[in-house]
Amino acid sequence: MGILFVVFLVVLTTGVPVFIALAGSSLLYTHFIAFIPDFVILHRMAGGIDSFPLLAVPFFILAGNLMNSAGITNRIYDFAVALAGWMRGGLAHVNIIGSVIFAGMSGTAIADAAGLGTIEIKAMKDHGYDTEFSVGVTAASATLGPIIPPSLPFVIYGMMANVSIGALFLGGIIPGAVMTIFMMLYVYYCARRYNMGRDQAFRWKTLGVTFIAAVPALLTPTIIIGGMTFGWFTPTEAAIAASAWALILGIFLYRSMSLKQFYKVTMDTIETTASVLLIVAAASLFGWVLTTTHIAEQAADALLSVTNNRYIILVLINLLLLVIGCFLEPIASISILVPVLMPILVKVGIDPVHFGVVMTLNLMIGLLHPPLGMVLFVLSRIAKLSIERTTMAILPWLIPLMASLIVITFVPEVTLWLPRTLGFLK
Repeated sequence: MGILFVVFLVVLTTGVPVFIALAGSSLLYTHFIAFIPDFVILHRMAGGIDSFPLLAVPFFILAGNLMNSAGITNRIYDFAVALAGWMRGGLAHVNIIGSVIFAGMSGTAIADAAGLGTIEIKAMKDHGYDTEFSVGVTAASATLGPIIPPSLPFVIYGMMANVSIGALFLGGIIPGAVMTIFMMLYVYYCARRYNMGRDQAFRWKTLGVTFIAAVPALLTPTIIIGGMTFGWFTPTEAAIAASAWALILGIFLYRSMSLKQFYKVTMDTIETTASVLLIVAAASLFGWVLTTTHIAEQAADALLSVTNNRYIILVLINLLLLVIGCFLEPIASISILVPVLMPILVKVGIDPVHFGVVMTLNLMIGLLHPPLGMVLFVLSRIAKLSIERTTMAILPWLIPLMASLIVITFVPEVTLWLPRTLGFLK
């Protein structure tokens, strides 16, 4: 079975899409080694995407795209400025708070970086902030997108690990707050060290006006989380409700979206959804091959023969995920690794909801770094910086992100307390 991984890695390094590398290496094994009939292979791939929770994927993508195209991000940003612009290093704090709010709508780090990032970096540069500092805080805050619900990676992880997506969504709220606090503390440190000033005086009137303008957009996370908490929606239905609400805001309330824009948003959503589902289908076949050949169990036994200490295992898995996150996009990483890692989690008693948040945060950090970090490339283009300068700008922000990862990894109750309290976990 070593040939499966060798072929996968070799094909991946040639620059072909991830789903081709996954499907190609799997088909090599099924056709030329195991001689499995074609209809079985097609059935496994189709079965991988024949899932009700996966219906949430296109609708969360659509909701994020609609929010960006309808100008809703501007209202969120204006409210964040009124809320936190009076603090030292004000626009850096605004950057983080804006991402917290937008995270409750988009579900992806790339949507956050591309949507709010364009506004935030320009505003910070106009107020005299260093370009590298602006890019760094924007990159770090974008990682909040998939941690604070809704979250596209949580949907994929929940399906692959057979875990409640509602529990994962609730489990991400407090870790998202922890990340926000650490990032804002780091901004405070930088503001003191570099003598940053305040960008806007605090005015209750301004806060009230911007809050009223942003209320319809702020209702989106309330609809999603509140609906699931009270049992009104499944996560899939919540995604549909979020998309419908974003459409109402863009077309009827704010009247900022034309039919031409809506068509473009729809096409972008279809393209992104197709790429995600292709990866999931190919990864389902890959995971099935790993399961039928008992590779996952062998990997678990090999690791447990070294140590059965759950904390050491968590450290080793974190290191693995941080490296893999630099080379593979999160959806592909989750689809490939969950079948391999799940037997290990079960044997050492690591809660899969807790691990889902840990895994997602690791992979979000990977999005910030070469060679394939998508947030890195997006922000490099927005800020008109080279990849090298963008990478160096992001490096200091690993301090609050790694501090958050340590807390979330080794204090499981940070993740598990809320879903347990609300009855999503026993």
